[in-house]
Amino acid sequence: MKTRNEPTLIEIYSDTVWHAGMLKSILEDSGIEVYMANKTLGSRSPWLVSPGDVDATKVMISSLDYDKAKPIVDDFIRNLREPD
Repeated sequence: MKTRNEPTLIEIYSDTVWHAGMLKSILEDSGIEVYMANKTLGSRSPWLVSPGDVDATKVMISSLDYDKAKPIVDDFIRNLREPD
């Protein structure tokens, strides 16, 4: 039985294996433990995976780290979308 303060694993980002891997490194450099899920198809056939797709690589973190990770993820997404 879970209590209110018990941490859970949550998905904070989903994209290609490359983008997920970059974000994983950034989050870990900030002291946030990261788990990546569903890397198999994204690494074997990245052209088949759309960002947020069912087969995309998911970046998972503890719910306790959400407030620290969210601004980092938002900056990462913003930087991906900014034109050169």
